[in-house]
Amino acid sequence: MDLVPALEEPLKKVLGPPTAKVMAEHLGLHTVGDLLHHYPRRYEERGQLTHLADLPMDEHVTVVAMVADARLHSFASAKSPRGKGQRLEVTITDGHGRLQLVFFGNGVHKPHKELLPGTRAMFAGKVSVFNRRLQLAHPAYELLRGDTEEAVETWAGALIPLYPATAKLESWKIGKAVQTVLPSAQEAVDPLPESLREGRGLVSLPEALLKIHRPHTKADIDAARTRLKWDEAFVLQVALARRRHADAQLPAVPRRPAADGLLSAFDDRLPFTLTDGQRKVSAEIFDDLATDHPMHRLLQGEVGSGKTLVALRAMLAVVDAGGQAALLAPTEVLAQQHHRSVVEMMGELAEGGMLGGADRATKVVLLTGSMGAAARRQALLDLVTGEAGIVIGTHALIEDKVRFHDLGLVVVDEQHRFGVEQRDALRGKGTQPPHLLVMTATPIPRTVAMTVFGDLETSVLDQLPAGRSPIASHVVPAADKPHFLARAWERVREEVANGHQAYVVCPRIGDEEDDPRKAGRKKSPEDEAEKRPPLAVLDVADHLAKGPLHGLTVEVLHGRMHPDDKDAVMRRFAAGDTDVLVATTVIEVGVNVPNATAMVIMDADRFGVSQLHQLRGRVGRGSAPGLCLLVTEMPEASPARQRLGAVAATLDGFELSRIDLEQRREGDVLGQAQSGARSSLRVLAVIEDEEVIEQAREEAVAVVEADPDLTAHPGLRTALDALVDEEREQYLEKG
Repeated sequence: MDLVPALEEPLKKVLGPPTAKVMAEHLGLHTVGDLLHHYPRRYEERGQLTHLADLPMDEHVTVVAMVADARLHSFASAKSPRGKGQRLEVTITDGHGRLQLVFFGNGVHKPHKELLPGTRAMFAGKVSVFNRRLQLAHPAYELLRGDTEEAVETWAGALIPLYPATAKLESWKIGKAVQTVLPSAQEAVDPLPESLREGRGLVSLPEALLKIHRPHTKADIDAARTRLKWDEAFVLQVALARRRHADAQLPAVPRRPAADGLLSAFDDRLPFTLTDGQRKVSAEIFDDLATDHPMHRLLQGEVGSGKTLVALRAMLAVVDAGGQAALLAPTEVLAQQHHRSVVEMMGELAEGGMLGGADRATKVVLLTGSMGAAARRQALLDLVTGEAGIVIGTHALIEDKVRFHDLGLVVVDEQHRFGVEQRDALRGKGTQPPHLLVMTATPIPRTVAMTVFGDLETSVLDQLPAGRSPIASHVVPAADKPHFLARAWERVREEVANGHQAYVVCPRIGDEEDDPRKAGRKKSPEDEAEKRPPLAVLDVADHLAKGPLHGLTVEVLHGRMHPDDKDAVMRRFAAGDTDVLVATTVIEVGVNVPNATAMVIMDADRFGVSQLHQLRGRVGRGSAPGLCLLVTEMPEASPARQRLGAVAATLDGFELSRIDLEQRREGDVLGQAQSGARSSLRVLAVIEDEEVIEQAREEAVAVVEADPDLTAHPGLRTALDALVDEEREQYLEKG
């Protein structure tokens, strides 16, 4: 029988079932290796040993002393009015001075049993003053039994690791468990090629694990963290480099636009000139389309920077070259919106095979799940015959029944809403792999793009087209200043009086299905704190129509409406028949109504920074300036208010995405990137460690180019399998 490798040994064998169960359930740790990679969050220094006579105030000290006496007192308090509160006072002496220790409540039982007069121990804690006397409240202590001077010195000088812990398992218990398994660290297989490790002066993996869990000096911690960051960055970049390498081996049909084809006819129709950014990005895309392996490009651009136009020009180039292009949108509302705007932009060029259609025209079809049978049959027929050069649709495009004549380009809008498996299903519909363009309006800092979308080349559109108006954003503190909210509704009325329209966005729909009070769902801590569920579209619309916005036409839009009803509402709003649209975040992406100038976001603290920026991008799309009001009941000093302040202070999406990332930590950003619940990043910070990620990417590319199957790097293969087993390698850039 094979012996289980030391790092794969289940924790229940080593630590016993009860501890292992808590570790598995609360920390997701199952094997010795998992526990060794559960790194300390920070380190506490016990401080130098100090004489009791010279204790400094407000500092963390460690003293060795003997218990002189210990007394248990009962007292009355708000919690125990009948005098049942307990306080243990212990006086200690080191022969030079005396110091009082104090323990309260349930914390008195253990020290009351252990700290008997005459007992010698080490005590560590923060010095404070009470009744003009120095004291240590609830100090940590370690009894010295048969102590030696050496034991005292090592204990006092140690850097104490503090682990990410849970209520069920304190940091020091995790620390003890780590000490039990630490000898196994010697058997850790090193994923870094030796030349890389030596070239960059990194310590070996076993040494890094020892130093991160049992450091003697701060230099030990630095050396260990640097090494472990490299592991995470490098293994992740190798996985992405292998995916890029595999994609580069695939064949594709080069698609070059015809000299006087559909694309040039379209460009001639445009009532404006392209921005420099749009020209540059288009050139990058056309270069990729002309190669004989598939393009994999991420196009990220600020809200309103004209990504759709760039994507449409790429689709027309492919149609020119005899292929078909498909645009995959995350929602029906957005698919319909894209279809409308593409047909409008193309005019007669979108009327292929119809009376009045231009000579070089093609057909633009829409395919969604809710279409009637006849329309759907016709759309499928247009695709399989090649009559339709461009198809715009939702997940319905991925279904087995859908066949293309010659699919040459897939454009995915808002990548983070689609899994790689869906993207690949659509790519599988070409006779040869089609080219791929992924669009996102969520600005992604460069290092995150390198980490999450690492298999895609990146193009950035960062200038807005001429004629776009600035958006003024303000926080409306509804609880502190109710008159500010009243003024917000006045501002909406003023915009409508000037011939414009407004959005009101709420976090919830408000029908039976999503009411947290009725659904019996667990409330979030914020809900608990506020004692009220988030505001809902249906309630707010009703309140506004009867109250502050009485007399205006107010309509609602949310995800559970019938698709035809949603489309009708959007058409009325786009036509200017509706003054105010009260909606959920279904309007977050791609909805384009230039006449809408104001947006009021209710319970704005319930949305993420990037989401607020996305929503705000729905106004100020025409020549009139935009206004975005962020309504919140959160108190001024709260992190939520600071977050809203940051959104109000800048329109720079890249700056906001950095703030978002710093606040949410990388685990959330990359949380879906690994299909497991925990992020694989423990010490690597994608914002701070830009340099490490860039260098790791270079090294990874070199390793994969020289040895795509990693035959010469068994340790790296093992680490890669741990990070991503075969299916999970496909999830890496799900982001």
